[in-house]
Parts: sequence; C-alpha cells; structure tokens
Amino acid sequence: MTAKKQMHLGVYAMGTGNHIAGWRHPGATTNAEDIETFKLIARQAERGKLDFIFVGDGVMCNVDDHPGSVARLEPITLHSALSQVTTHLGLIGTGSSTFTEPYNIARQFASLDHISGGRAGWNVVTSSAEEAAANFGKALPAHGLRYEMATEYLEIVHGLWDGWEEGARIANRETGQYIDKSKVHVLDHKGKFFSVRGPISHSRTPQGRPVIVQAGSSKDGQQFAARFAEVMFTVQHDKEESKEFYRGMKRQMAEIGRGPDECKILVGFNPIVGRTDEEARQKLAQLMKYVDSTSALKTMTERFGTDMSQFPLDGPVPELTMTGRIQSYVKVLVAEAKRKNYTLRDLYNNMAVARGYFVSCGSIESVANDMGAWVTEDACDGFMLMPAHFPEAFDDTIDLLLPELRRRGLFRSEYPGRTLRETLGLKVPPNRYTLARQDSAQVKAKA
Repeated sequence: MTAKKQMHLGVYAMGTGNHIAGWRHPGATTNAEDIETFKLIARQAERGKLDFIFVGDGVMCNVDDHPGSVARLEPITLHSALSQVTTHLGLIGTGSSTFTEPYNIARQFASLDHISGGRAGWNVVTSSAEEAAANFGKALPAHGLRYEMATEYLEIVHGLWDGWEEGARIANRETGQYIDKSKVHVLDHKGKFFSVRGPISHSRTPQGRPVIVQAGSSKDGQQFAARFAEVMFTVQHDKEESKEFYRGMKRQMAEIGRGPDECKILVGFNPIVGRTDEEARQKLAQLMKYVDSTSALKTMTERFGTDMSQFPLDGPVPELTMTGRIQSYVKVLVAEAKRKNYTLRDLYNNMAVARGYFVSCGSIESVANDMGAWVTEDACDGFMLMPAHFPEAFDDTIDLLLPELRRRGLFRSEYPGRTLRETLGLKVPPNRYTLARQDSAQVKAKA
C-alpha cells in the first residue's frame, strides 16, 4: 500500500501580518522591526512542527507598499537571532542576486547555516524594481538578463560552498596542523558578470550547502528553478492550473537530470479557519472592514507597475501590460480576475487578504479538505502559510487546522531530523572536489 503523501508547510513571517490591514486587528502585532514579534512567530511555527519560517526582503523602501514591507528587519541578521530561540525550524531569508556580490552572500548564508546547526535557506530574488536599482547607482537590467546574471551567480556561490571539503579543518593539537590545505580549493571564477577568486572563510556547512529557494514563475524563473531550486514558492489560485504548473516544473527538472523530489513546490496560501464556516466568514469580514481603497490601490500600483487609480473601482479589471515587475504574479492575478469576472474592487479585496495568494475561508474540515486535495492530487507539495496577522490568526492554524491535518495523515507530528534538508527530505549535495578525488581513486584502482 502506497503511503499517503504528506505536505510541507512553511510560514511567511511579516510583522504586520500578510493581510494588508491585518495590523489593525485588535489581536495583531503592529511592529515589523520588533524582534520579540518574530521570536513569537518562530516559536509558534516550531510548536506546530512547520518546516521553516520565511522572511522576504527588498533592497528599497516604498512607503505605499504593504505595511510589513515598509519598515522591516534584514533577513540574515533576523534569522541569526531566531536561530538562538529555535532548534529545528528552518530559517529561509531573501537575498538579491542583482544587487549583492556572490562572495558576500555565500559567506552570510554559510555563517547562518553554521550558527543554526544546518537550518539555513536562501530565497534567491533577481529584484524587479527601478527603485532598488537606484539605491545602487545602477540601471535595472532587463528581466532575462537578470536571470542570466543569477545563473552565473548561483554557479559561483555553489562553487564557493564546495570550496571546503568535509574534514578540511583538522585542528590537531598534537601536530599543530589546523587545516588540510589539500581539501580547501580556490574557485578562480572569471565570467561574463563576475570575477571571484575564493575560497570563502567558512568550512563546509552542516547541510553541505544551504537550501536554495526561488519564487519566480515566469519562463525564465521556471528554467532557473528547474536547475537550482530545492523549494519553489508560487502563486496559484486554480487547482487544475496548479496541477499543470506542477507537472511542467517536474518535467523541466527531469529534462536536466533532476529527480521529482529534488524540489518541493509550495503554493502561497492564507487559511482563514474557524470552528464553523460562519465563524470563518465573520473573521474575514472583520478583517475587510479595516481595508481602505486608497491604500489598496497604492499597493496594487506598486505591485503591478501601473497606476491603478486611473481605472474605475467598480469597472472591469483592465488589460495590463507585462513590465519589468513581477510578471508571473501579475499574470496569475489577472487571469483569476477574468475567470471570476472581478471588478477592480474585487481584485484589490482579493489582494488585501494575502497579497493575492490563494485563500481558503471556512471550517477546520473545509480548509483541510482544500489543502488535502491540492497535495494528494499533485497540485503542489505543500504550502507557504500566509496568516492574515500574528499571533492570533497564526494560532488558529497551529491549534485548529494542524491537528486535523495530522488526524488525516497529511502532516507530520515530529521533526524527522535537525537540519532543514532532513525536514524537507532533501539529500546533502555531494562536494564536487570530493567526487573528483573519489573518481580519480577509482580510475587508479582499475589501472
């Protein structure tokens, strides 16, 4: 008998909640720079045995954006602190491959992996905002060029992480030898965009290398994810379309020699759960009372790269030209709006709940039904939970929803190990230099 497929669950942590006005709820935190808020979220997540806590980031500030994105903590610094109040929870932080240097990113995430005992993950973003480029005195590269840069960037970072083989640090007090120099390697990369010598000042990390996460679902983003991603975070609303996306990604992975389990595909998801359907609807209605159309339209303008205030709120959703912004995100939201004949007001209300990600509002059983169907029918491998606000709405997920998922055999009761790779069911990647050494030894043995 085939074992039931279990889901992977992470939480997208925003200090003000994922609902655009969630911070106005009386049971919500309001400060996205308060470390105590994030400690609370991390402890909630670990109590629920979630795979990881995810922290987004952007190298810019737009005061009209979602409140949780306006003033926020830098992810690697934040996760270093959270690693000290958790023991098993994965720590995934965002870093730009367009406006950072690969040597620094490799060091920072290697440090986090060491500090946390093997729980680090890097969410690779290519950064799509002109405002971000302006902060570095650069022009924003075209969409395809950003992914070309990111490909070289990842090759470098992987090479730097492989630069130290297992056992390179000897620390032999008797002989006085600290490092086996034969197991530390210079990368000496000279490419189209970057020149990096290496090695980094970190030994091989507990996971071999931190877990790579990617969220872009455009054609370029999918190709990048098929090659590098070990977790993929996507926006989907329709189960059948998500199944098609899932099959397509697994097929692209197979074409380059990767197995289907080497990347977990997670759908952004906000469960609004009550003991009854009516209780859940009341929770959602209360949240929507806090939304004002001006703020919502400003957020839509920021996300879509088009001034949405020029269109009538109760008119149809306009045709939007794909710009340098988050193309796949806009495409999915507009398709959903067309499918359901949304007005612009309907669309911004939909975006307000979880920034446009999939929402299931209902009883414990109803929401569990939705989640179970998506996972068991291979529409995804799990979900990025996006609670409307913290801590109260997240408590509903931990205390009401997760016990039902466990009762159905859809989610684990304990962590399978200590590292993020163990939790996700991912293998430790082999070190390229160790493999070459082993291959050489085998050739000599056969000679």
